[in-house]
Amino acid sequence: MNCTTGDHCGPPIWYQFPECALVPYGFVFYFGVKVLNLAVGTPCNVLVMWKIATKKSDASTCDIFIFNLAILDAYFCLMTPVDMVNRMLLGDSGIWYFQRFAYGLKDLAPLFLVCICLDRYMAVVHPVLFTTIRDNMIRIGISIVVWGLILAYGFAMCILGVMKVNDIFSGVILFAFAVMVFCNISIIWVLSRSVMGKEEMHPVKKRALKMVLIILAIIVTNYLPPVALMPFASHYSFVTFNCEITISAYSFMDLSCSIEPLVYITKMEFAGRCCMWSLCNKSHDVQV
Repeated sequence: MNCTTGDHCGPPIWYQFPECALVPYGFVFYFGVKVLNLAVGTPCNVLVMWKIATKKSDASTCDIFIFNLAILDAYFCLMTPVDMVNRMLLGDSGIWYFQRFAYGLKDLAPLFLVCICLDRYMAVVHPVLFTTIRDNMIRIGISIVVWGLILAYGFAMCILGVMKVNDIFSGVILFAFAVMVFCNISIIWVLSRSVMGKEEMHPVKKRALKMVLIILAIIVTNYLPPVALMPFASHYSFVTFNCEITISAYSFMDLSCSIEPLVYITKMEFAGRCCMWSLCNKSHDVQV
């Protein structure tokens, strides 16, 4: 998805590799996602940040993580014009450093999604323990650590190139995907068991279960493709892997820049005081 050499020599080629000239459709999809992120993801992420920053009451414990995730996604969306112009017109090797830095930040952005999922998991599965760790200073400290990891990775990708940090990215994505799926499945299991033998689920829990299912679907859609394809990279030809599979899989991952804030905004509009990822709001709403 990025320039793998650090030097983009010769005439710019919007499909990145000359071999991709025969099958450029993956890159067409890639640029379509980029335009969507710029047009939809940028204002939505700014709106998310504004909503969280202007909250006067009923702040959610996961708002800190959502706010930081929105910053990363907004920055990545705003890099779209730079990315597209350099790929299609300039081919400047210096600008590629900034592009790789932006992709480095996006690659590890799922760490904040992991924090949100873990926060929600504790609120639902371990509500008693959750009440003892509601202090936002804990979450600010965690956010600082995550930012340190993300910035370090971004600078490493910027300086060393994509291939040098590819193993780190693969490990982080596998870890993040496993944790997010585990947390969401655990929440669904607990909520489902809490209504066994009852005719109706409490409205708060019903909204929470619905949102958890939506988020699980988003996680699978956005992050499963790269996770599923990584172990089989050596089985594909260069053209198939680099011109079709990789670019399409990572485009799905980039779509999270638009989907995540839209889910948050929708949740704010239709569920009022509930937080984006449900159940990480107040302990009395999540006890089962």
